[in-house]
Amino acid sequence: MLGLLWQASKGYRLTPWRSPYLRWRIETYWGLHADDIGRTDFFRFLWRHRGEMFRFAKWADRMRQRH
Repeated sequence: MLGLLWQASKGYRLTPWRSPYLRWRIETYWGLHADDIGRTDFFRFLWRHRGEMFRFAKWADRMRQRH
């Protein structure tokens, strides 16, 4: 999962909650408007959905290895 987070937060590595890509993903998944996502919301989302995030990271890793 850290590899996926590292890639997805490119340019925002020290502040991943400001990454437009990650904010968009949280907005489409969680329904919270991307402009309203702050540090607390970001980490709360990661903690509450950590199981799903791990499954997604495994899937993304398998897809990356295929190509």
